[in-house]
Amino acid sequence: MSRTAGQGRFEGAVALVTGGGSGIGAAVVAQLVGEGAARVYVADIVVETLRRRYGDDPTTIAHSVDVSDPKAVDAVMAEVLAAEGRLDVVVHAAGVDDPESKKIITDATAAGTPIDLTANLTDAQWRRVMSVNLDGTFHVVRSAVRVMKPKGGAIVVIGSSSAFDTLTGYPHYAASKAAVHAFCQAVAKEVVAFGIRLNLVAPGPTETGMASRTPEELKVQWVNNTPVPYATPDEIADNVLFLASEQARNVVGAVLLSNRGRFTV
Repeated sequence: MSRTAGQGRFEGAVALVTGGGSGIGAAVVAQLVGEGAARVYVADIVVETLRRRYGDDPTTIAHSVDVSDPKAVDAVMAEVLAAEGRLDVVVHAAGVDDPESKKIITDATAAGTPIDLTANLTDAQWRRVMSVNLDGTFHVVRSAVRVMKPKGGAIVVIGSSSAFDTLTGYPHYAASKAAVHAFCQAVAKEVVAFGIRLNLVAPGPTETGMASRTPEELKVQWVNNTPVPYATPDEIADNVLFLASEQARNVVGAVLLSNRGRFTV
């Protein structure tokens, strides 16, 4: 009989969570530990955040990792394998947005002028978003597959509703997440033969550090004339843990849209 949330679905499991220093990633780490994971390796680029949050917890092992660096990703995966002999769950939550572009969108909206971003989008802005969101996903998923192939496992990647409901003036972020979805769905079809399940959660607006950089003017959205609140990181983590658990053993290559009904696809 399958276990429900809070009943130890991950008893004894070994997991790795990228972007685990804050937001959705941190919520995933907490829930994995709460559901019995034996060890959770936490990767994030912000070292200070990791030390503050996980320094004294023997169940969590923190690593400073830039997911855009394939060698750094491979190194932490190799460490997990050497220490534990296996890796059961990988959750890839690391990602970036572009606060500068958000400000341009906000200013244009407030002034009632057309949003003129793409013509002025720099190579550096484009490359930063792609190198972390898309390349980083490739690095993490590739490395996870290498480690998991002998015994199988579950991979869950955080995508975005922006891949479907694109925000005017935010093409680089939308493109990066749409590419992440397509990449992961293609890989999911391949690796299921090795006992690896790969799925995605596509959150709508969620109360994270990234959301805190979104100007208030852009935050309010409506469904049927009713304001829709932002999701909490724990609500998204609930979705992630479902997909990573045996309760979703028949789910492969899914994109779970988690946006409180802002739109459907």
